[in-house]
Amino acid sequence: MRGAALLPLALLAACNPPAADDYVARVGVTGRDAPSAPIASPDTKGAVWAPSPGNPQRLVYGKPGERVLFAFECVDGGTGPALTYTRFAAADAHAKAILALVGNGHVARLKIDATRSGAGWLWQGSEPAVSVNFESLTGGRQVEATVPGAGSLILNPSPLPGELILRCRSLAPPAAPASAPATTGAAANSPPPDTTGTAGPPLPPAR
Repeated sequence: MRGAALLPLALLAACNPPAADDYVARVGVTGRDAPSAPIASPDTKGAVWAPSPGNPQRLVYGKPGERVLFAFECVDGGTGPALTYTRFAAADAHAKAILALVGNGHVARLKIDATRSGAGWLWQGSEPAVSVNFESLTGGRQVEATVPGAGSLILNPSPLPGELILRCRSLAPPAAPASAPATTGAAANSPPPDTTGTAGPPLPPAR
């Protein structure tokens, strides 16, 4: 009887898309009362990066058929393209933390804040796409992403994050050419020098 009861659940899980991007929209993130106990680091064996359906500028990371663990998206930052990163783990309301990215020869620390999602809160941050803090995601090795209280998340190797970073950076407007500094102060208003009586010295007498 128990096996028969579990069979529909197994078939449902097999039909789920890789790392269901609408997980939070469907079930939300459970609220937590501060202070909360740290959670265990999730098992990421078999987790993969995948483009988000309908948004080529967004990547999601997780195990096929299970909830998303991490998301990475290129957005308009107002003054230029920015990359938004989201750790799908319950956060305390209004909390602030640092996301540490370690891997591919780089160590980066990015600001990440608790952001309301439905009835709960999750971790999210954003930084200009040109930031060197994203270099750890451009290599071919795994990256460890750690948020205090939300455990360490191992991001398995994939070329997709690096490709998204390059595409996002390419959206930045070209830098304006540097111009010569304008002359200011008294020098800018002073008249040209008087050259009266400044002819060269007389020629020596002919011999």
